[in-house]
Amino acid sequence: MSRARRTLAALVLLAATACTTGPTLENRGEVTAPPGDSKHLTVGSAGFTESDLLAQLYALLLEHAGYSADIISVTNREIYEPALENGQIDVVAEYAATFADWLNAKANGADAPPVGSPDLATTMKELRSLAAPRGLTVLDPGRAVDQNAFAVTAAYAKEHRLKTLSDVGAAKLPVRLAAGDECVQRPYCAPGLRGTYGIDVVAVDPKGVGTTQAKQAVQSGQDQMVLTTTTDATLDRFGLVLLEDDKNLQNADYVVPVVNRARAGSAGVRDALGRLNTVLTTADLASMNEQVDSWRRLPEDVARAYLEGKKLLPEG
Repeated sequence: MSRARRTLAALVLLAATACTTGPTLENRGEVTAPPGDSKHLTVGSAGFTESDLLAQLYALLLEHAGYSADIISVTNREIYEPALENGQIDVVAEYAATFADWLNAKANGADAPPVGSPDLATTMKELRSLAAPRGLTVLDPGRAVDQNAFAVTAAYAKEHRLKTLSDVGAAKLPVRLAAGDECVQRPYCAPGLRGTYGIDVVAVDPKGVGTTQAKQAVQSGQDQMVLTTTTDATLDRFGLVLLEDDKNLQNADYVVPVVNRARAGSAGVRDALGRLNTVLTTADLASMNEQVDSWRRLPEDVARAYLEGKKLLPEG
């Protein structure tokens, strides 16, 4: 059976059993199970391009290490995280600061102060302390980070000699920002640009985060800056360049594998997935995203070619 067919079968199974299979944290108490080493693993994807690519990378590395690996796509974290706890999903790629804040809100309420921060070590400590009681193990992060970022046109950057967000603040330029509605209040967005960098954000144009419409608004000069992400592979197409977050406004959203300890907490899984840590960069992720989104290549083909190119899989 192809991986695509196995994925569909797994998705149907999860949908049918999501509400009834396996204990939750609230009714099982503290998790004390030893690390497990199931040879038949399910890798979760959150359903967007980058998550699909990371799931394929993980599955291919696990298969190369002697495991069988199916992929399941579940777009809602409210569904896939409990499934990860229950062992319906064994491995998923997450983002350190975002997942730490999500688990913190789940444990301590939606109004709990955020625990994710720009400091990776602090963020990982908080994340692991929140994940462990739920039977989850957070493996080591690598070099790849997908965090919020701000871009301007290359011409605008050249005209005003802009390389960093601090440069924008120092230039005292009025900035219309193309972003999502929530940017008006989110500390990493308009308030952070004003408070951390002294940028004169005169308006937020609600065109979404990194959408084509938002980038076109900056390309045309209607807006001066767009909120996107560090792995956005389409910036060149719109003549845009990222500005360095030189004062670390954004949190440490490094890519981290999260595993169900009782099924996939073994050294074998850790070592297989850890092979990515020394090679996978933010630029690599952006390039692979572009191959899928712009070149219409299949995520599995892109992931396999990448791993073969990095000598992590034999060619062929």
